[in-house]
Amino acid sequence: MKMSRNLLAVVAAVACCLVVIRLSTSIQGSQKTYEVRPHITVPEYRTDAARAIDAYERLMERYMDLTERNLFRVGTDMQDVVQKLYSIDDRLTQLFAGIARIEKALGIEQSSLPIKKKSEPEPVDEKSSSSTDPTKTEPRP
Repeated sequence: MKMSRNLLAVVAAVACCLVVIRLSTSIQGSQKTYEVRPHITVPEYRTDAARAIDAYERLMERYMDLTERNLFRVGTDMQDVVQKLYSIDDRLTQLFAGIARIEKALGIEQSSLPIKKKSEPEPVDEKSSSSTDPTKTEPRP
């Protein structure tokens, strides 16, 4: 039995050593390698001409947006004006129809001759404007 106790003591000692070795490697852990890839960008060098072109493009974009908005407003205003003109045209058509009924009821005939306004002077020929009497005309050669 003495031998089996010695054997048991040796096996226990080896087991303890193995446990201690195993625990020591698990605490330390495996060596981890980290790879760092820095992403640093340097802005490109821009010339004055490139900056001026970019500024001009931004300015043109703003101008085009402003023009588009103004054209949209003009189109909307134009639609309102057209609607008002159509309503005025409808009212005038109704007014003319009413006047025609009144004229028909009163027996008034419409003349086909154009009406001249008295306030408008008649056109004067340039040759006759030099003379004092507009009824006299110079004979043509």
